Amino acid sequence: MHWGFNARGAWAIFSTEVERAFRTAFQSIFAPVLTTSLYFVVFGAAIGSRMNSVGGTSYGAFIIPGLLLLTLLGETTSNASFGIHMPRFSGTIYELLSAPVGVAETLLGLVGAAVAKSLILTAIILVTARFFVAYEIAHPVLALGYVLLVCTAFALFGFVIGVWADGWDKLRIVPALILTPLTFLGGTFYSIDMLPDPWRSVALMNPIVYLVNGLRWTFSGHSDVNIWISFGLTLAFLIGCIAVVSWMFRTGWRLRA
Repeated sequence: MHWGFNARGAWAIFSTEVERAFRTAFQSIFAPVLTTSLYFVVFGAAIGSRMNSVGGTSYGAFIIPGLLLLTLLGETTSNASFGIHMPRFSGTIYELLSAPVGVAETLLGLVGAAVAKSLILTAIILVTARFFVAYEIAHPVLALGYVLLVCTAFALFGFVIGVWADGWDKLRIVPALILTPLTFLGGTFYSIDMLPDPWRSVALMNPIVYLVNGLRWTFSGHSDVNIWISFGLTLAFLIGCIAVVSWMFRTGWRLRA
């Protein structure tokens, strides 16, 4: 693989992946938005109207950041993992490796497309939430920056999974059996301050708690944990994923085999 920067090559990879999302719009966009909307109906409008505020915020508005991450973590990881696993499965990965496209263009195209699809989902979900819940975003610029940070980190994580997986069934193991349960237990529907000890201490060992609360702070200004720890852990995870992906390209692990 060449190491010079090829902007046209990066755009070709990016546009191909984004177009694939629109060709399968029902599965890639409408299905996750519909699922999230059902959560808004059940928990936000129906149950939320009968619950007290949480941290000075209505319950419906309180759960929006958690529900947003519940969708984004799974979809971003799955989109990125599929984007690299499909060429490996079909054998076209060798065309990519031998093309005048460097590591930077490959990652910018594949990871950038997964992030772009997640931003589209974010916009649609937030617009849809307006129909069910009244909410405000206290720090919109920071919210956008944090969503970008999280999506980029988990797109890289999905890339790692796509290279690691040796079959289609393994692509769903991490999103379905690890990320989704951890997100449900990560304070999506409740404040961990409501938990008695030792369950609160156990909850603090869940890394998704810090992601949810980091985004929740940008929405309401309220967080159950130190937001600098949330931002720091998210950035550390991003750097770790970059290191692993760099090692994969440097060694060719499962890319050239």
